[in-house]
Amino acid sequence: MITKTAGSPDVHELVLSKEEFERKEREKENVFSGIIRNRKPGDSSHVNKTDERFLHALITEETGKESFTAVVVTGILPEHIAFLKKEFQVWTRQLAHVYHYYIHGVNGNDMKSNFTSADDFSNVDILVTLREKPPRCPRVLNLREVDNDMQSLYIKAAAATFEFKATTEDGGTVEGLVRYHPFLYDKETYPKEVMEAPCNEDDDYADSGFQHLAGGRKPIFECFWNGRLIPYTTVTDFDWCAWNKDSKLPTECYRRISGVIFTDYKFEVSTNKLTFMDLELKLKQKSSLFTRYVNGQKQRGIQKEFTQWLQSCHEKLDKEIKFLGYQETITRTDVPTKEKQYPWAAFSSIEWDGKVYETGQLVKSHKTHPLLYGTINRFLLYGNYRGDVFATAGQVELALQPTAFHNKNKIIPISKIDQMAAVEAINKHIQSDLVKLPEKLKVDWPEGNPLTQNGVHPAGTPLGPLQVEILNGKEESLSRMPSLGQGSVRKLNVDLKIIMQGDQGKEVYSCSAQHAAKWGFWFKKIENLSSLGKYTLLLSTVIHDGNATVFGGRELPSYQLNFTVKAGSAESFVPQAVSSTQVGVPFNISLHMTDGYDNQAVPPPNLNPVLKCSGLDLSYEKVDVSGVTIMIRNVRARGKVLSYQRAKPYELNITFPGMKNDTQTISIVLLPGKPHSLHVMPADDPIMIQNGNTVLFNVEIHDEAGNITANPKQNVNCQIPGFPLLSIDCSSTGAGQLVTKPLNVKIIKGNPQKVKAQFEMPNQKNVAMVTKELLVSPSTRVCSMEIYSHDDRNLVLRNGEKIDWLAGGLLENLYYRLYDESCFEVPLTPDIASKIKVNWKAEVDVHDLIKGKLPDLQVPTRVHDKRFYQVSYQDQSVSVSFHIVPCPDEPSVIKVTIPKTCVKLGEKLPGIIKLKVTDRYGNDTKVLNPSCVEQIRIEADGLDNSTVSFLWQDSSSSFHITGIQFNTGTPGSRDLSFKYKNFEKQVVIKVMAGVPTHLKLLSEPENPLRVFNDGGIVTPFLVQLCDKWGNPSPDHRVVVDLMFSPLKVTKSVTSQSVDSEGKASFTVNCVSGPKGCYQLKFRGIINTAHIPGPSVNLLVLPDPNKPVRLSVKYDTQKMLLAGGKFPVFSVSVISEEGSPMTTFNPADASMFLWQGAAAAATTPPSATELKCNEPMENEKNDCFHFRDKEIPEHAGKYTIMFSLRIGKTKVLSSDQITMNVVANEPVKLGPDAQPPAPVVSYSNDISSRTLVKNMTLRIMDSFGNPAGQNLHGKVTVSIKNTSEDDNKELPVFEGKSNSSHFRLEEGKVHITRLAVTDNSPGKDGSSYILIFTPEVLNVSTPLAPFQLLFHFYNDVEKQRKMSELTKKKNELTTTINAYKDNLNTQNQLIQLLTNQHRDACSKENEQRTALNIKNMDIPPSATIPVIKGLIQECTAEVDQILKTPRRVCSIQDTFRGQQDVLGMVGHLALVQDDDVARVISWVISGDMDCVITKTFSAAQRIYDATQGRQQVMPLDTVFVHPNRPLPHIRNGRMLFEPPGNPVFARDLLIYLQDRESCNIVFKNLLGDTILIDDLDSGNRYRREVVRNGTPCPTLLTRQGDRIAAKGKFGGLQNRAPPISKLKVFGAPHPERYFILKEQIDMLTQYSLTLQKISKARDELSQAKNSEEVIRNQQELKKKEKQLEEIEKQIESIMVRTRKRGPAAGEPSDVTTKRPKQTSRV
Repeated sequence: MITKTAGSPDVHELVLSKEEFERKEREKENVFSGIIRNRKPGDSSHVNKTDERFLHALITEETGKESFTAVVVTGILPEHIAFLKKEFQVWTRQLAHVYHYYIHGVNGNDMKSNFTSADDFSNVDILVTLREKPPRCPRVLNLREVDNDMQSLYIKAAAATFEFKATTEDGGTVEGLVRYHPFLYDKETYPKEVMEAPCNEDDDYADSGFQHLAGGRKPIFECFWNGRLIPYTTVTDFDWCAWNKDSKLPTECYRRISGVIFTDYKFEVSTNKLTFMDLELKLKQKSSLFTRYVNGQKQRGIQKEFTQWLQSCHEKLDKEIKFLGYQETITRTDVPTKEKQYPWAAFSSIEWDGKVYETGQLVKSHKTHPLLYGTINRFLLYGNYRGDVFATAGQVELALQPTAFHNKNKIIPISKIDQMAAVEAINKHIQSDLVKLPEKLKVDWPEGNPLTQNGVHPAGTPLGPLQVEILNGKEESLSRMPSLGQGSVRKLNVDLKIIMQGDQGKEVYSCSAQHAAKWGFWFKKIENLSSLGKYTLLLSTVIHDGNATVFGGRELPSYQLNFTVKAGSAESFVPQAVSSTQVGVPFNISLHMTDGYDNQAVPPPNLNPVLKCSGLDLSYEKVDVSGVTIMIRNVRARGKVLSYQRAKPYELNITFPGMKNDTQTISIVLLPGKPHSLHVMPADDPIMIQNGNTVLFNVEIHDEAGNITANPKQNVNCQIPGFPLLSIDCSSTGAGQLVTKPLNVKIIKGNPQKVKAQFEMPNQKNVAMVTKELLVSPSTRVCSMEIYSHDDRNLVLRNGEKIDWLAGGLLENLYYRLYDESCFEVPLTPDIASKIKVNWKAEVDVHDLIKGKLPDLQVPTRVHDKRFYQVSYQDQSVSVSFHIVPCPDEPSVIKVTIPKTCVKLGEKLPGIIKLKVTDRYGNDTKVLNPSCVEQIRIEADGLDNSTVSFLWQDSSSSFHITGIQFNTGTPGSRDLSFKYKNFEKQVVIKVMAGVPTHLKLLSEPENPLRVFNDGGIVTPFLVQLCDKWGNPSPDHRVVVDLMFSPLKVTKSVTSQSVDSEGKASFTVNCVSGPKGCYQLKFRGIINTAHIPGPSVNLLVLPDPNKPVRLSVKYDTQKMLLAGGKFPVFSVSVISEEGSPMTTFNPADASMFLWQGAAAAATTPPSATELKCNEPMENEKNDCFHFRDKEIPEHAGKYTIMFSLRIGKTKVLSSDQITMNVVANEPVKLGPDAQPPAPVVSYSNDISSRTLVKNMTLRIMDSFGNPAGQNLHGKVTVSIKNTSEDDNKELPVFEGKSNSSHFRLEEGKVHITRLAVTDNSPGKDGSSYILIFTPEVLNVSTPLAPFQLLFHFYNDVEKQRKMSELTKKKNELTTTINAYKDNLNTQNQLIQLLTNQHRDACSKENEQRTALNIKNMDIPPSATIPVIKGLIQECTAEVDQILKTPRRVCSIQDTFRGQQDVLGMVGHLALVQDDDVARVISWVISGDMDCVITKTFSAAQRIYDATQGRQQVMPLDTVFVHPNRPLPHIRNGRMLFEPPGNPVFARDLLIYLQDRESCNIVFKNLLGDTILIDDLDSGNRYRREVVRNGTPCPTLLTRQGDRIAAKGKFGGLQNRAPPISKLKVFGAPHPERYFILKEQIDMLTQYSLTLQKISKARDELSQAKNSEEVIRNQQELKKKEKQLEEIEKQIESIMVRTRKRGPAAGEPSDVTTKRPKQTSRV
């Protein structure tokens, strides 16, 4: 060992050998005593051994270190060296365990701890380095990095801790900690040793699985001494944390705990620090005191505290049963405690101890009486769950088996499931009961004609008779259902049904048979089965009462026989009707054979039918047979028939030789057949016709018999070459006419022409084409025209000729001639002239046309206007056309073409201006040339000539002009002048604003602009877009953005384009953000470029009128005793500014109370709502007071939450407050649940003598809450007679004692068993009372004892009967009391509803009377709609008044509503008269915008926020002058009669709020200023006042004049300006407004009262006529009758006992050898 302490110049070395170490230890010497070497640091000269060379390097490291300690161990055994190398992780983990708290501090390696104090944290770093021979690298590990040592594992796996301290007799102190490692889901979380030893096969515990149960048999506590582990000392347990047989918790819970013990110096350890000398011995002495600590506070009774802590861990942390397959959440009405009826989560399966139990699985119970067998319906777990979940317990719902006997469900705890029960054994038990049930039906055919299963029988075959027996599983015949007990007899019947199979299954026969002793179940013969098909004979067993075929979920036996009824031999046939047919068209005749029952039958072979019909030739091709159907194929009929319109029927006979009924007749209708040929008339060949005339053809279509036939698609086409196709539809008549259009054939040299006409039917290819020849001769009609000039006969205009003529000229003296088809000129007549048309003139002179003259022709004025002209005869059938092209005239004007007439300032006119010289008609003259540019001038206001340019266009002989630009002036119209020689042209140009360059606000707001948080800005921001000259720029491409940061701003739009005037309006609806200065910026965007804009400074202030939270104050130190009163809760509404608000209705404030922990944001449905109280004289008015609210009677955790309803939808809630209600003063001893009255006898059987078994009694308060946890003592049990004066023959307890004593600890006593002694005295049939008397010290009032009635009998059988009857009586009594409580509650509800209805009616009468007083004539019969109509009328009138303009104060008050701020002067008052408002506002005009505050601090705050720009006036610095009368009044008497109605000006003000403060304000501002009618009256009044020796204050007149206090008047300075130029006080609403508001409030209250009356009436009617109440009353009578019968039975037994009259203690007839007993004291 090498060490150096701080401040020491030397290093000390101590060398110990193994042998010397062992010797000193063996001889009890000080191990670490010996010779110490002193040397200088770094001096290794004394090291000279070869095996100690490594020390040189170690000693070299000493230089420079202030202090150090090194321990060097040599001579390590080889096996130890191998262990150190191979198991490096193991031994470093063990070291980390030993020095765990050195490394990690007092809290250990607890990552969940909130411990951060550096003072308590250890700075010890233990660095382990394992160096091996090269080339292996050294292994280095800081033990602080080890996180899997056992202490770390214990800490991480702990879900809860239990802290305690122990003090020994010698003053030693031990601090301890118990950790709980829960079972989670499917495994234990108790940490396992990394190197656990394998289980010993001979260990019984290992065989039982004990080693796998959490900690197993390991000791609970590891022991630490001064922070390090003493590994060889452990403490198995202490009495208070060890399992015992009385513990209600499973042993597994005690195996899931681990612990540590930290000792101080009082406890000795061995020299090697591996073992404590006497730790466990001292701690387990009786004098050692253990105490639990919770948050540093002592808790008394560590045994109870630990048990409760362990039970809480087990219930809350262990997850042993896995509930799977969540189904739904239900309400269980079978649970007696209403609070526990909901919610119950239902699951389909569980996983328990490695086994899975599912719905439908068979299980058996254990520890139940009787044992239950059943299938699982579902698993139930109390609580609100929605998925798979683990829990420690739950319940299972079983469908008891066999269902036929039970037919009900049973719910038991899951722990009652017998996990060892085999499915085979359960099935065997169920089958032993099921074999007794009906199993099958036995069917006999007494007459020996049975129908076979699936047999086929001909129609008419009889069925029956039948004899049926019902057999059970033992082949025994039954006529009624068996039962397991005394139940009602259920007779059995057998139903017979014959069902004809099909889609719906038609029932054709049914009957029912009852059992007869002679022939059983009998059914008669059935002989009416003649319909073909498949049948089912169904015999079913049914219950006689109700005809049920299912009993207990099981189908009763049945018998089913399937058979088929087929047809007999064919005897006749039935032909099917044939629709109309055509001549020569084949058709089929279908028929089918039938038997004697008209069922279709199979035809006989070799059928040869014979067909006959008068007047027709008939034939057929063949006969086909398919099943029961015969088809005569391709029957044809031929002959002359009438047309379609007059068709007649024919009778057709069908004969089958050899059949019983061999001949049948059908009716057919024969129509004309298919088209066969085409006939065309006239029959001439050729047909003669003149050119231009029409031709008529008659056509007919015939069938093969020559009948005219009509069929679909009978179209006939006629085609003449060169002419349109003609077509006619003959589908309906078979004939028609074809008329051609006029045939115009070209006549060559006047000779006739031949034409052929072809007729065909395109849809009937079998009909041949017909051709006819036509001969066309020439006609005399006009066929050609000629136009010529009269001046020049040789000038003839050819058709389509082009003529050039001077633009605007005239073409004259045109004539025409006409020729016919024979080329002869046609003479002109008036008729022919009337048919001549020209296209250049609408009206033509007919006389000129008769002469052959055409009208003159005007040539167009446009050069490029090429015109078409035509002369036509008879609608253009003969015509001549030509074109005229105009030529340009002489030049006369300048033509300027401008594409755009709008241009922006500073920009060039877009497009190219074209300049040319034209003639008078605008035609280009092409007189310009490039040299003409010198003669062209362009002039305009503001035109920049330097940018104008000219470009010659040779193709058009014109100039292109560009660069027109205006740089000065304002937007508007300007004249642009173009000049060339003596020609001039002016064009109007519209000059618009230039390119937008900036934005500006049209109305600048105040700077900064004040706004409340979450408030809006009333006045919209109007932004104008401008160019660089300041002109408004309406550029729609510009989008204006409103930017803000970091505020949250709600506005009408974020960005918008400017309107037609270049403006954009932004309305800010809401501004949200912390208090401070912000900026709103406006920015324009055009494409991607930005346009700068203005900004507005905002000052955001907290809103004093916005509630943000509820502040709750109460006495937190007061103990809440059950049934007492809560402390007074004072609830303040805190505004955003932090000040309390008092503007809310107390009716909107509520207090909610519910049992349990804090809930979600909303209150649970079970919460109780309480209202606030009126404030008392000594209480503040700025909060709501909840006083004298009763504390619940049941102790436990409760939650309180306060809420305030704001408006119709918003609710402001406080934080949820958890209250711990504790028990009240102890007053009595009582059980957790009232036990039934026991019944005992003198029997030797202890169970018959037991009075009490496993009963726990507790000291309780008056409400039943455990209240004596700190009380100890005893409970004395004695017996007394029910009659106070007869206590002679009393039973005695075991040991023949008259009393029994039990120890009372922590306020409770558990009585395992209390019984009377065998052969105990007592009167047979008597009742006695057990008295449990508590004897406790330190109780202010005596505790009431608990008394229990019991019955005593000498007869065991009588005891059993009385026990059963007493049990039934108690159950009935409980049920009857429950019904009575329910009915009493219902009666109380009815009484409450009756009172509510009566109170509402009384209130309605009072309100109606008040309304009538207010001139609102309300009849008693008025309904809610009528009242709402009146409210709407009044509201409409109020809205109309509000819309009427009235005088308002125009000053913006942004400070009003802040803490201690009244507002600006102009908003503090209203003035009715306009003249008065004008003159008063003028007098104090300089003070109208002054902000009035209540305190100087508020004024200073506003002054600082506005940098001194806002004038303020705090009221606490204002001197209030005493009130004085008017100057003309002295000592209560008038000095003179005042003229002009003088009055103080301040008295004409109407205050809106805080009248007292406002009175001070205006008394300070106006002083004693007087208002008088006019100036004359004012001067006279002042003269009289002064004459009486009284100073006169300032006088104001209604006309606006002022007479100063000094007497000065006149001039502009003493005359008020017009009201429009002043900021004046606002005007109040008219008196009618307030009357209407009052009426609306009264009508609204009246409407609510009517609604309450209606609701109370409905609820009262519903409560009185409730079906549940009627049902409960009936059940109550039924239960009372049952109770009366049981009491009679009890009385009967008691009477029999008294009649036998045995002596006291005499035995009954069961035991006759018992001697007579005497009472013993």
